[in-house]
Order: sequence, then C-alpha cells, then structure tokens
Amino acid sequence: MNMQPISPEITAQLQAHIRSIPDFPQPGILFRDITPLLGDAATLRLTIDLLAAPFRAAQIDYIVGIESRGFLFGMPLAYQLGVGFVPVRKMGKLPHRTLQTEYTLEYGTNVLEVHADAIPPGKRVVIVDDLLATGGTAAATATLMEQLGAQVAGMAFVIELSGLAGRAKLAGIPIHVLLSYP
Repeated sequence: MNMQPISPEITAQLQAHIRSIPDFPQPGILFRDITPLLGDAATLRLTIDLLAAPFRAAQIDYIVGIESRGFLFGMPLAYQLGVGFVPVRKMGKLPHRTLQTEYTLEYGTNVLEVHADAIPPGKRVVIVDDLLATGGTAAATATLMEQLGAQVAGMAFVIELSGLAGRAKLAGIPIHVLLSYP
C-alpha cells in the first residue's frame, strides 16, 4: 500500500478549510471543524481523491464508515473505489442482528455495533473516519471487523490529533492520514 506524503501546497489547501473552534464541546478543547471542507466542492473532491489514493491497488472489498462523520467520507470513497460500504453505528441504531463491542472514552464507555452479516469472512476492509484522536473508536471498529472474520487492510482519516497517541491502539494496521495536528 503506497502512502506517499502530501505536498505542502495540498496540505495548505486542506488546512485552509478546517476551522478551529476553541472551547468546544467543553472548555480546553480545540475542535477541528470539517464543515468548511465539506462545503467546498473542489476541496471535498480533493479530500476523497487523497483518501482513495493508497487503496486503489489494495484489492479491498469494503469501506467501513464509523458513525457519523465516517459516513460522510466513507460513502464517496466506496463509490470511487467501486466497493461496498458498511456502517458501524452506536448501539441501538441498526435494525438487524448485530455484533457489538464496548470501548473506553475519556469520560466513560460506549458501544459500537455492526450487522452480524455485513461482511463475509476473509474480505478486506478499510476503516474510515474524519478524526483519529485517542484511537478508541477506531480500535473498537477493528475489533468488530475481526469478529466478522474480515481483514483490516488499512484505516483512513482526514485529521489526526497526534498528541493523543491514537496510533498506539492501532499497531500493525496501515494508517493513512491527510492532516496531522499536535
């Protein structure tokens, strides 16, 4: 899988469309808002192209999007790569029989679910979300994929908050990130 660095010009274009909002959702947090990126057609198209690039020759079968912003990037990525899309949702949102896993947040726990028949065993998947922070949600999603018998071929994120060391929870999984903030 080819994960080449992004040029400084492209990085600057993407960063120009990420809004930083201090003290949201609580004091002391600097929130990275992707809505300006979503609203700019050229930058949104560039983002999807960049997310797809390392996976074009990876022979993947599904894109797995994590609720909810992972859906925003996962669906067009699946379309562009010509593969299926599988949503991973918070508990109680999927109508059919599910597999679930509990994971730890900074302030408690949460549960993610996937349909028990979403992916046949042995299929290769790429997990997609907008943000890699502490890695808990991404690691929980990887656990769900293992429960299904799928192989996690990689993960893709628009933004990584590198100071939170989320990559440590994802050891051994190729990770593709467009922007990194300390």
